[in-house]
Amino acid sequence: MKATDPSPLVAAASTGQALLELLRRRGVTYLFANSGTDFASISEGLASAAEAAIPVVEAVLVPHENIAVGMAYGVAMVTGAPQAVMVHVNVGTANALCGLINASRENVPMLLMAGRTPLYESGRPGARSLNIHWAQEMFDQGGIVREHVKWDYELRAASQLEVVLDRALAIANTEPAGPVYLTLPREVLAEPAAVLASPAAALMAPAAARLPDHGAIERAAQILAQAENPLIITSRAGREPQAVPLLAALAERYALPVVEYRPKHLSLASDHPMHGGYETDPWLASADAILVLDCDVPWIPSIRQPRPEVPVIQVGIDPLFSRYPVRGFRSDVTIAGSSQAIVAALGAALAAQAAGPLHRSAEARRKHVMQQGQARAAEAQRAIESARKAKPMGFAWVTHCLSRAAGEDATFVNEYSLVRSALRVTRPGGFFGASPVGGLGWGLPAALGAKLADPGRLVVAALGDGSYTFANPIACHQTAAEYGIATLTVVFNNSGYGAVERATRAMYPQGKAVRGGTPLAWFRKSPAFERAIEACGGYGERVEDAEALPAALERALGAVREGRQALLNVICA
Repeated sequence: MKATDPSPLVAAASTGQALLELLRRRGVTYLFANSGTDFASISEGLASAAEAAIPVVEAVLVPHENIAVGMAYGVAMVTGAPQAVMVHVNVGTANALCGLINASRENVPMLLMAGRTPLYESGRPGARSLNIHWAQEMFDQGGIVREHVKWDYELRAASQLEVVLDRALAIANTEPAGPVYLTLPREVLAEPAAVLASPAAALMAPAAARLPDHGAIERAAQILAQAENPLIITSRAGREPQAVPLLAALAERYALPVVEYRPKHLSLASDHPMHGGYETDPWLASADAILVLDCDVPWIPSIRQPRPEVPVIQVGIDPLFSRYPVRGFRSDVTIAGSSQAIVAALGAALAAQAAGPLHRSAEARRKHVMQQGQARAAEAQRAIESARKAKPMGFAWVTHCLSRAAGEDATFVNEYSLVRSALRVTRPGGFFGASPVGGLGWGLPAALGAKLADPGRLVVAALGDGSYTFANPIACHQTAAEYGIATLTVVFNNSGYGAVERATRAMYPQGKAVRGGTPLAWFRKSPAFERAIEACGGYGERVEDAEALPAALERALGAVREGRQALLNVICA
């Protein structure tokens, strides 16, 4: 990791200030903070640095811990660079936990720092001075998050700062990437800053991504070369934008259908001729070789799975998802490495293979995949039209209108609401879906972070009303107003939790809930969500008529272009 500024470190008044300077020098752009009484030295350090014109990491005050983590997530998913989060002791850590779990399961690098109750009852600068300092101490504060971070530690002396911070960032950035956790006792932050050994460059670099095994690549290429109906399934190959054109070229050259199953990133342009849609079920019965490219759950075994004789190739940074307690998907060839490196290596290995079934069946397969694509497009149009006529309007119509209004250059942050078949996305990095663990409240903070990372681009947060509520929307809109973050939020408001109803109906298809309505799924009253953003100076509008939606979108986008955050509360079903 390279420093952003080679000049010598200015002598900091405290370890807290030195931390702020060092974060910037290590390439961390933002410190998203919901602090507490344990961070007095951080506040003083920011003030001291500002007075002395010393460059430090940009601090962003956020009214809730989960929003701070979500914004750090959003910046990292756009830039790939880890950001820092600062929260209060155990109670702040607990509030950040849902967002942290999302980041962990999606391999988002992040430095989560928390205060720690003062170690000393008296006799040291920063010693206990409030009643809560006794009640907030834990025997093992790191135990709150240990299952969801790659590493955790407590800073015990000023002299440790450099090595601890550099190690934390190196571990967070080493694939599979993920969050790390550092606790900061108040007395340590108050100590005079130690002289740093290496202010201009990190003491250690993250481990380089593992190169894919050549022998395994050859075996995978042989399997694919002998197949007549191979299938690629991916969820997040596009986490590396460089992998997207490589995958597109591979699919085009060999007529390989690519299914983006429960996508977390754009891995293949939605209009690519070899795009196989968003469901694996239609392809599994005929597939005679399957390449699973960075996808944790490529199919649901209790519903449908490949035939036993079909070879399965599992590839990715962590192709067996080793941190999942149970994951029983077969893997005849397992290859660890980045999506970019693996797709490039497979392309080269396939080019070296003698012409076989893969080549002989290519044109027939290409024709079939394109025919299936045309059929899905026609079905998508029917679904859009049906959703337009429905009372209230359907999700497909809202997605279609939003896609047309925002354009292909926008960044879509989707927390479950967008109907992918109705959304046109072609740009790598143009789509981000929720973490596979599904901690609600991710989408709106992540969209704010994405906008900070790419301020010149339109960022759209597409949320259900449940996801929007979980995001602490007033706190999000307050943050957006404070820092001038102008995003478009579209709430797909069906006044409840559709996932609860679907799960209930799936388990009890003849049950009483099917006939009489699903308890614990629907609200009888829906708040005026548009008023929340208005309270923070943004533009809000409620939309109930399907035909009125395009014009409402233009008004909202007009507000965004003027630098105001905007929200549409779209009543739909």
